[in-house]
Amino acid sequence: MTAAATAVGEPGCRVAAARRALDAVVDPELDEPITDLEFVRSIEVDGDRVEVHLRLPTAFCAPNFAYLMASDAKDVLTALDWTGEIVVELDDHHDSDLINAGLAADAGYRGTFRHEADSDLDGLRETFRRKAHAAAMERALTGLLRADPDLDPGSLHGVTVGDLPAGPVTEALRRRRAAIGLGTGDGEPVLVGHDGVPYPAEQVPLRLRMARSQRISIEGNAHFCRGLLRTRYPGTTGSGAAVS
Repeated sequence: MTAAATAVGEPGCRVAAARRALDAVVDPELDEPITDLEFVRSIEVDGDRVEVHLRLPTAFCAPNFAYLMASDAKDVLTALDWTGEIVVELDDHHDSDLINAGLAADAGYRGTFRHEADSDLDGLRETFRRKAHAAAMERALTGLLRADPDLDPGSLHGVTVGDLPAGPVTEALRRRRAAIGLGTGDGEPVLVGHDGVPYPAEQVPLRLRMARSQRISIEGNAHFCRGLLRTRYPGTTGSGAAVS
């Protein structure tokens, strides 16, 4: 057995590995990892069995968002090469029993909510991925404007991914682009719609304002939810990375 295999076999290391896997699960509306948001209440590992409990800021958070996060959590844990039985449960939610039963049965969203589910979650997921991309795009371009006050906003029309400074903001933009199927190479134009088509130069101010409103909405909702979580669960810190 290799040293790496031995390390991952230790219970503490497996808990850490499970948490790292959960870093990939994001709240679709807030566009932040559930680990940073402190939605992961507990992780317990017993051999190849992993049990995770999630919590949300209120008992009435949208059931579709709640299910999506819990389902994604189960998926990323199942994908680990050492896991066997996976139990993911949502605590203190008005639909906890229904969601937990659906997850345990691998029933899927429509199988869990049946007549209450008018569609699957693919469309919802795509909508919020597009919003996250717009926010990441605006954040990167606004960073350029702040770094160089003499920069003409109209020149942003020609900015490519390779023109952006290296760092977490640019890497986040690359990830958001990849999530909606856009190219991530240095030569790709930054200011584009979700279809990858660049906006006309004359639309730059309008498109930036629209993207900025989406970013502010996402960040404002995240701040609000952190406050609600601290109120509901006083032991939480409410801290977390703003860019992931």
